[in-house]
Amino acid sequence: MNTLLLLGGIMMFLAVALGAFGAHALKEKLSEDMMKVYQTGIQYHLIHGVGLLLLGVLAGQMNESHQIILAGWFLFAGILLFSGSLYALSLSGIRKLGAITPLGGLAFLAGWGILIAAVIQGS
Repeated sequence: MNTLLLLGGIMMFLAVALGAFGAHALKEKLSEDMMKVYQTGIQYHLIHGVGLLLLGVLAGQMNESHQIILAGWFLFAGILLFSGSLYALSLSGIRKLGAITPLGGLAFLAGWGILIAAVIQGS
């Protein structure tokens, strides 16, 4: 089973569901600032969910390259930490949760950096 494709599909499903939830159920409940925070979480969630799907396809073409799989796990961690912290912040209003967000950003950067290294190395 291609775990990255499965995770990518799950992440995309959740991104669409959370996006719809935000657009309909939260529209009147969140302040404009908190809605922007929530939407940023959705945006990065969607982009990196697609990234997971692409890495899943790439991993299949590259004989399950360990680097490609590792890059995917970093993107997954980034979604959980970056988008997850923004969702929690916007829904709770607890500003300290924003301290988690940069860790997710670093996970995204690590994932993309590992992909770049894998492509350069041809693995």
